[in-house]
Amino acid sequence: MIQTAKLKPLVFGMLATLSIGGEAKDFAETTGLLDWATDGANVQPFEDWGVKWGGWIDTGISTNFNNSKWNGPVSFGDRSAELQMNQLYVYLERAVATSGDDWDFGGRFDFMYGTDAGYTQTYGAPQGNWDLHLNASNIKYYRTALPQAYASIYAPIGNGLTLKLGHFYTIIGYEVVTAPDNFFYSHAYTMQYGEPFTHTGLLGSYPIDSNWTLTGGVVTGSVVGGWDGGFNQGLGAWSGIGGIGWASDDQGTKVNITGTTGPTSETNSNQWSIYSLVIQHDFTEDLHYVFQHDHGFADGASVGANGKPQDATWYGINNYIFYDLMDDLSVGLRGEWFRDDDAVVSSDPTGANFGRVFSIGRQVGGVGLGSFLPASSYYAFTLGLNWKPSKWLMVRPNLRYDWADGSRPFNNGGASVGYAGDRGDQILFSTDVVISF
Repeated sequence: MIQTAKLKPLVFGMLATLSIGGEAKDFAETTGLLDWATDGANVQPFEDWGVKWGGWIDTGISTNFNNSKWNGPVSFGDRSAELQMNQLYVYLERAVATSGDDWDFGGRFDFMYGTDAGYTQTYGAPQGNWDLHLNASNIKYYRTALPQAYASIYAPIGNGLTLKLGHFYTIIGYEVVTAPDNFFYSHAYTMQYGEPFTHTGLLGSYPIDSNWTLTGGVVTGSVVGGWDGGFNQGLGAWSGIGGIGWASDDQGTKVNITGTTGPTSETNSNQWSIYSLVIQHDFTEDLHYVFQHDHGFADGASVGANGKPQDATWYGINNYIFYDLMDDLSVGLRGEWFRDDDAVVSSDPTGANFGRVFSIGRQVGGVGLGSFLPASSYYAFTLGLNWKPSKWLMVRPNLRYDWADGSRPFNNGGASVGYAGDRGDQILFSTDVVISF
């Protein structure tokens, strides 16, 4: 296919750099591709101002062993037997202090191009503002996203208050958009369909003591309860966002409860809320466990059999277990259950038509992906390896089995049939390579 052909020179060109240069420095100890390739030369031209740039490229491939070119409701790595450049990611940041007696100012700007960008744009913004129209590409399914653009402030108040003002990633849940920060290549249903990715607004963080941290703020620019909002429309609706976190003295156990709540939009006062509980525990130095529970509520967001609005709910439980086989190799297992009670496809009174997978999933290219999927529970087990031969190179092969008890979303024909398929289960093998610069 044309997109695969165009990607091959870029992807294999990046991988080819692993066989040249950098012999004078220990491969495993270098911090990035450029650090290794240039034998430690300074690649941070703004270092004197405290400004750092960085990034990565994430490229992967999947196969579902069905006849479909789509991987059912598995998003991000969503296409079968096709090489995908999921993320070409670059950021520029001046990080602020997190303690001390002096004020500090900074900020961050992130740019992402690739197939993941199509899931990370500001789909919650009215009429598609901010980054939805930055698709300067003739490669199908490849998009541009600007997932973060914020100013940050450290205020020496009490134990130190840190603020973000602008567009930033959510604090909800366990898995994240940024590829290097996840164990698995594929994502859990809760992350894909039950949580926001980004927000626009103000977010503050305050350490009560060495164990407890409070987070809170307000978010806007959205017609879906403050989720995935933009800068210049929908600013009449404000939602609260917050959380509380606890960590043991040795950081071996962590508990975080986060959530958002507020009106759906400027013209819809129905409440839109979610909470997420994440517990992390290290049983030993090598054995790690994560538990996650999400529960979301959207009043009046679903349409009943009688054609009238009804309340929607969605919820799920994820369990993760990781074991470090060696310093650079770990194995992980994720088991998950996600329940979509209402199979909502909502239409906001502003005129913005936001079709969704499940109760509250993603709108992709203006297509209502949930149009033909009834209420259902979705289950998945994912077994994977995570190999890091250096600090900047990660390989993640995954074997995943999904099934649904109330819908048939697998072996589907893509957007043209609303992603409804003819199978209730799917086996998916996928692998990717993440190279940090």
